[in-house]
Amino acid sequence: MKIETQCIHEGYSPKNGEPRVMPIVQSTTYRFDSTEHIASLFDMPTEFMYSRFANPTCDAVEKKLAALEGGLAAMLTSSGQAANLFAILNLCNAGDSFIAATGIYGGTVNLFAVTLKKFGIECIWVSPDASDEELQAAFKENTRAVFGETLTNPALTVLDIERFAKFAHKNKVPLIVDNTFPTPILCKPIDFGADIVTHSTSKYLDGHALQCGGVIIDSGKFDWKNGNFPEFTEPDESYHGIVYTEAFGSLAYIIKARMQLMRDFGSYPSAHSAFLLNIGLETLHLRMKEYCVNAMQVAEFLAKSDKIEKVRYPGLKNDRYYTLARKYLSDGSSGVINFTIKGGREAAVRFMDSLSLASNVVHVADIRTCVLHPASATHRQLTDEQLSAAGIDAGMIRFSCGLEHVDDIIADITQALEKV
Repeated sequence: MKIETQCIHEGYSPKNGEPRVMPIVQSTTYRFDSTEHIASLFDMPTEFMYSRFANPTCDAVEKKLAALEGGLAAMLTSSGQAANLFAILNLCNAGDSFIAATGIYGGTVNLFAVTLKKFGIECIWVSPDASDEELQAAFKENTRAVFGETLTNPALTVLDIERFAKFAHKNKVPLIVDNTFPTPILCKPIDFGADIVTHSTSKYLDGHALQCGGVIIDSGKFDWKNGNFPEFTEPDESYHGIVYTEAFGSLAYIIKARMQLMRDFGSYPSAHSAFLLNIGLETLHLRMKEYCVNAMQVAEFLAKSDKIEKVRYPGLKNDRYYTLARKYLSDGSSGVINFTIKGGREAAVRFMDSLSLASNVVHVADIRTCVLHPASATHRQLTDEQLSAAGIDAGMIRFSCGLEHVDDIIADITQALEKV
């Protein structure tokens, strides 16, 4: 099926007489006829047994997301932060390290640089524009993964996925790519060599700001038997001595994440949340095209204003990442723009407080236009050096174009600029 059809039909196929719309299975519990049957599931979890691990409604959405990204399997989580945490913890133990490209979302920076450090896991930061020599020099003997965002939040840096995948694979580790802003409609990182894809499903995938969520999608292509990942090839004593690569083959990564991390942390979404997410997914292909159309027009309008110091949008021909955007984001660069108003932080705040249609919220990638001052909000916990590395200045505004008529969005910007 084409991706437009997949958005609607993947994951759930009703049999004769069953509901056409994917039902909500609102239950934590599943009944079995024998103790022996339940015991067998703790050796080989091939059925639903408890909704901290898996749920039929969530399972259908996981199958849809895996199909959309061209992956083998997926696991939903309760947030995008949980997805990125599990993606790393599934590979790294205390004493290990992983590489992350700078410029990524501020919450992820704090997760990697502060929280994971408490776990004894080191994050090695590299610029997405690092030279080949600098990138190779970042790897250590204990490096277990490379992480980046397809399109960073909010700096809008485009990751050269193929190049990062090449170095990751050269060093026998997987590349993890957070694909939240492009979604699989605009970019499929697995097609360019990524091994694992994550999302904050709270953003464009949901699209309506209804519920938080995340997902990990496994390509099923990485060789976990290459010697760097004994946790996949040696018995797991916490789960009856199972060997993931032997028992599950190419599903080893996602099954290990579910049986170890989801079992212990329990960060699984409710069936109702998955149901709402699926409603958003059914129109994703339509919405992403319109976001990109609106954002391009708004970016071009801002670029002509004498009150704007600079505009960052990879779809603009003068953007430093335009060439990479043509390669990885040929159908559009999402609906998110960042720009700096002349006058710095004070002018930025005055502009945002003067907006009428656009909402000043701690969110992005909504059907409604929304705006945020990253240095005061999502990246407030970062130092000046970290802000600079993330491509953020005090006057930067993150502007997320919604699906209103673009003339109304531009009119709102115009009246707010007049008050600066």
